[in-house]
Amino acid sequence: MIAKIGKGSNMYGAILYNQQKVDKENGAVLLLNKIPDTVDGKYSVAYFNKCFEPYLSANIKTEKTVRHISLNPDPADKVNDEQFTEMAQEYMERMGYGNQPYIVFKHTDIDRTHIHIVSICVGIDGKKIPDDYDHPRSMAICRDLEQKYDLHKATQQEQKQTNKVFKPLNHKNGDIKSQIGSVVRHLTKYYSFSTMGSYNALLSLFNITVEEVKGERNGQPVNGLVYVALDENGNKASNPFKASLFGKDAGIAHLQKHFEQSKEKMKTNPARSVLKNTIELAIQTTKNETDFKKQLTEQGINTVIRRNDSERIYGITFIDHESSSVWNGSALDKNLSANVFNDWWNNGNKPELKIQDSPVSKAKEIDNVPTKDLFEFLSNENLSNSHLGLFSLLPDAQGEDYEEEQFANQMKKKKGRKL
Repeated sequence: MIAKIGKGSNMYGAILYNQQKVDKENGAVLLLNKIPDTVDGKYSVAYFNKCFEPYLSANIKTEKTVRHISLNPDPADKVNDEQFTEMAQEYMERMGYGNQPYIVFKHTDIDRTHIHIVSICVGIDGKKIPDDYDHPRSMAICRDLEQKYDLHKATQQEQKQTNKVFKPLNHKNGDIKSQIGSVVRHLTKYYSFSTMGSYNALLSLFNITVEEVKGERNGQPVNGLVYVALDENGNKASNPFKASLFGKDAGIAHLQKHFEQSKEKMKTNPARSVLKNTIELAIQTTKNETDFKKQLTEQGINTVIRRNDSERIYGITFIDHESSSVWNGSALDKNLSANVFNDWWNNGNKPELKIQDSPVSKAKEIDNVPTKDLFEFLSNENLSNSHLGLFSLLPDAQGEDYEEEQFANQMKKKKGRKL
């Protein structure tokens, strides 16, 4: 089992990301710790956000207050809800968050069922909970949980191999062929993408590009691929390498088969609607391209934009690392096409979405949860009125950087530099 620890300051975004999956029936709330249940057992982003607000208001000087943790068993492990709940409780207790409010969400929108835990690292006294050596402690707990629940072990060798495979290329380090191969041999095993353009968008995160080469050999047409390293500015930084140097997985025949399989898989991928909603939320709550990219990055989504020489946007691709899928904007929705973003960022015409269908409008609706019950619960926790503060439905979004040691970390850490 692999644990991924996200540290940030956007509580609303962390809750929204998980609650959207519940609302779309691609997830469930398994456990509430130090958070009062509702009368009807239904929850909203606004309600959960209210429950964390006293802790946020009490914060003295901690910048990254949010903890967004996921526990990921091996896909072959069969873990039931009771076991997930018990593992989450033991993990949080041993990490020092047993007395903190937290929510345990189960995600079922991909083949690998796993859980996400949203919590806060600031106590009600405003002081930060120590997080020194978080990752070594987390890994030790995971090893114990693997043994206790008879789970497949994420061995150190597997972890080292994962880190070795998914690293952005650095052309200054030499051995470019090996660096390219360590990426292109494996991407089709993890990601769904249905066109050469979307494949190139994914490769760009690793400072790699691929080009089709057409010609003739012995009177027969030849169609192949070459891979080239890129520098930090996206310029070519190496000679081309034939795809055959990296095995069949990097060749055009295998990729074309992967494109067709991905098209079918993505037609029914439930992550599509969640991604669309997340992008629409970013449109509504950001003012420019930089903020838009940053907000999506906080949710594990890269935005790759293609411009021509006159700076016109002619392509936009979204890479969702949670569902391991790559989407062209217009394939998600006609309102998310490259022309829409070009008109916004180059011409100042921000798209107008249907507010009544948006996540923001739902968050602003008055909750059905009795406010009196919430305040009674907080009073039982010996909170003074000064700790309650004002319950904000939309706190200002600040950056959230995911500090993970495994595969998802390698995928997410590079986007801040590249995009």
